[in-house]
Amino acid sequence: MSKKLKFGLPKGSLQDATIEKMAKAGFNISVSSRSYVPYVDDDELEIRLIRAQEISRYVEHGYLDCGITGYDWVIENGSKVHEVGEFLFSKATRQPARWVLCVPENSKIKSVKDLKGKRIATEVVNLTKKYLKKNGVKAEVEFSWGATEMKAHELVDAIVELTETGSSLRANKLRIVDTLLSSTPRLIANVEAWKNPWKRKKIETLAMLLKGAIEAEAKVGLKMNIAEKNLAKLLRELPALRNPTISSLSLKGWVAVETIIDEHIVRELIPQLKAAGAEGIIEYPLNKVVY
Repeated sequence: MSKKLKFGLPKGSLQDATIEKMAKAGFNISVSSRSYVPYVDDDELEIRLIRAQEISRYVEHGYLDCGITGYDWVIENGSKVHEVGEFLFSKATRQPARWVLCVPENSKIKSVKDLKGKRIATEVVNLTKKYLKKNGVKAEVEFSWGATEMKAHELVDAIVELTETGSSLRANKLRIVDTLLSSTPRLIANVEAWKNPWKRKKIETLAMLLKGAIEAEAKVGLKMNIAEKNLAKLLRELPALRNPTISSLSLKGWVAVETIIDEHIVRELIPQLKAAGAEGIIEYPLNKVVY
């Protein structure tokens, strides 16, 4: 019987982004509306799509060997799991998502201390209660099934809500009072599965390939030719080209230069390369960058 690793991926808002990252890592996953077990082109993997809120509990209890979920849900559930790695990807940005305490713009609440005796709605009840206890504040915390932003204006005094950019909160005329927790997606493993040599190696391979795929998203490769007499000046003036690969061309006195740089500086860099004497400049996308 072949060995299998049970791998939980988040269903819902992070599903498409996670499956996209898995594809770039080399694992193609197909989701069917007729089955809750997605297909993956790796006989050693069994994929399960489960709500991110629940993954850490299933990993902790061994129903899953590993999974990708938010750090926030590991904390909210109090799950005892092994954290393998952090992955900075999300729906809107590569920045951490934040659970924030919010009130209507015209609210008199200015700090957590003003919440004494008030009512707060949130999906992260345990996290919010720990926050209040840490600040010595007694308040009522109720679970919110949804439409939490609307409740802040009519049904409760404050909310604790997840935000990436803050634009939705501003659109709903809400003001952030404090940040309770910053969260990024994490690859977590069951403690016993991590002790199993085969499972650990498989999980570490997944982590390496996923990290390589995510690292590659913000970078591009550059190739160019330049006269050897201009090479030293090029490297001295353009620190972005540190540690490039340099190889001789069949044309005497010319070399080929190849490097990897951050994509956001390419538009400033290429004109400088051209001015320094580079020719045949090629920019190309990357699938993985593994350090």
